[in-house]
Amino acid sequence: MPSPAHTSLSRAAASSIATPLVAAPLSDIPTPSTSADISADRRRGRAAGTNVAGRFERHSTETIDDGWGNLEDLPVFKTEVREERARTIITRNSSPDLSFDRSINPYRGCEHGCIYCFARPSHAYIGLSPGLDFEARLFAKPNAAEVLERELSRPGYQAKPIAIGTNTDPYQPIERGYALMREILEVLDRYNHPVAIVTKSALVERDVDILSRMAERNLARVALSITTLDTKLCRSMEPRASAPHKRLGAIKTLSDAGVPASVMIAPVIPALTDSELESILEAAAEHGAEGAAFILLRLPREVSELFRDWLVRERPGQFRHVMSLIRSMRGGKDYDANWGERMRGSGPYADQIAKRFQLATKRLELNTRRHKLSSDTFIAPQKGGVQLDLF
Repeated sequence: MPSPAHTSLSRAAASSIATPLVAAPLSDIPTPSTSADISADRRRGRAAGTNVAGRFERHSTETIDDGWGNLEDLPVFKTEVREERARTIITRNSSPDLSFDRSINPYRGCEHGCIYCFARPSHAYIGLSPGLDFEARLFAKPNAAEVLERELSRPGYQAKPIAIGTNTDPYQPIERGYALMREILEVLDRYNHPVAIVTKSALVERDVDILSRMAERNLARVALSITTLDTKLCRSMEPRASAPHKRLGAIKTLSDAGVPASVMIAPVIPALTDSELESILEAAAEHGAEGAAFILLRLPREVSELFRDWLVRERPGQFRHVMSLIRSMRGGKDYDANWGERMRGSGPYADQIAKRFQLATKRLELNTRRHKLSSDTFIAPQKGGVQLDLF
């Protein structure tokens, strides 16, 4: 029987999410119905308005008001954290679009709740919804640092920069209590292992002592991801991420401490945030950023429906303009996963964004002194790492 966490839109809506996206003219872009949305009181402080069951589930449920007022008794979506014992912690990839081949994710799900997050569909693999569940049903790996030390000690391990924050944010709010990221950095610092971090949280300032030590040995760099400088839009779209000025402040704190800091404009949303491209780069440069990058909005699988539902609720007058431009850069679809295009898109509008970025970074002298992290001083743990539990 489906759990309450799987309260969803109608079965028809759930089916449309599971169906692969196909090219369609703008007139065929469906406008998501808000009639089955989770009530605003239950999802206060969240970006997703629905909680459709994961695409691998056999059943989905629908919340219906039968006139007896029972909906008022349903609980709000409070953050719940489950702990899991990680068996491995370094994830490998061979994507030609990425500059790294390994990463670490100390958490699954992300309380920041960014409506556009491309990692949302991963929650379907554990029987949960990419919607509100992704923001409220989180998983922490308390033994992450122990397992990392064990993996670094394996015979033949070759050190290369580990990326952290490429899936879910390592500095999301629950990190304040768990401090898993700080434990991981302590291990990497101890063995001279390079790390590259991406985050939307000013909480990264907490670890500036470790990061500055590592930066002195060319072992660390940090990118603050900024989508918009509009505080109201940020709160709606990224409800529990740090405010834009806080992220800019984190860039300055890191830069002043000698940590190479950059800005990641991710994602760039056409007709919604793309007009801020130059403003974000200028603000980041003023706060000490020495590098910059951008990623075009990506809407894989369930993210497309969730983002369109958000647009209808928050920016209804811009819905068709935004979706029209997205499709113009994605070969007529909501998303194109082809290598080389999924991060930047294609077509005249995508080319225009890339050219604007190039001109602005050149004018601001960003990306002129990129630091290549060093792996030469890595020292493998000598104690064979930490023995994992059998059960």
